[in-house]
Amino acid sequence: MIHKTDAQLRRSSRTNTQPVALLNRRLLLAGPAAVLCTKALRAAAPEQRPLVLSLADAAQVRPRNVSVAPASFNGRSCVEVRLAGAYPGPDRDYFAYVPGLDMHDGTIEVELAGAPLPSAPAGARGFAGLAFRIDEAGGSFACEGIYLRPTNGRADDQVRRNHATQYFSYPGYDFDRLRREAPARYESYVDVVPAQWIRIRVELSGSRADLFVDDATQPVLVVTDLKRGAEARGTVGLYVDNGTDGHFCNLRIIPR
Repeated sequence: MIHKTDAQLRRSSRTNTQPVALLNRRLLLAGPAAVLCTKALRAAAPEQRPLVLSLADAAQVRPRNVSVAPASFNGRSCVEVRLAGAYPGPDRDYFAYVPGLDMHDGTIEVELAGAPLPSAPAGARGFAGLAFRIDEAGGSFACEGIYLRPTNGRADDQVRRNHATQYFSYPGYDFDRLRREAPARYESYVDVVPAQWIRIRVELSGSRADLFVDDATQPVLVVTDLKRGAEARGTVGLYVDNGTDGHFCNLRIIPR
């Protein structure tokens, strides 16, 4: 049996503890750096909170090619949104939008009522809905949108009924192009009527948008190829089109 002397034991102990001590010092130095890194990441990607706007105050939104005014409609305080200025064609940047919002995925819900104005052209249907992922920051106001044609919901013509909802993407993808290239894919039937409050909800996830109306548990329109792409982001707007008397209240936005 080999016995170590006291001196040998002391040298062995110092040798064995040196790596441990060095490791501890490195951990102590790395700890604060890791905390700072985590804080920086959190600051770079702040949590987005739900936003609820009653829309009783017209100052909560900004107009883009529309007029916005406070109103009372069918017993509710709301905003009245109507097209303003020249009309270059359908399915464009006609909305009152929430300034400063930068949303990607999430839920958007609003109550709306749309009807043709007395002065509306013959093809007016009371177009009213939501625009989303609006490029306010870049200044182009490119967007995606889904709207209702309330006068189509109970029309005697079945083809018109089948066109009661509509998806579009601005610029480049208005209803006419989408209907030509993919008939029936971007519109659908839903039971709606003009000048009555309707609750709609849009669920956004990547390149997909689902439209729900009132208390429906299943979407009435499913779009799986949003034209601006899965990574587009931006603000939300209250959309109307030609000849529409639009009213909106109780906007709720839940980013995720």
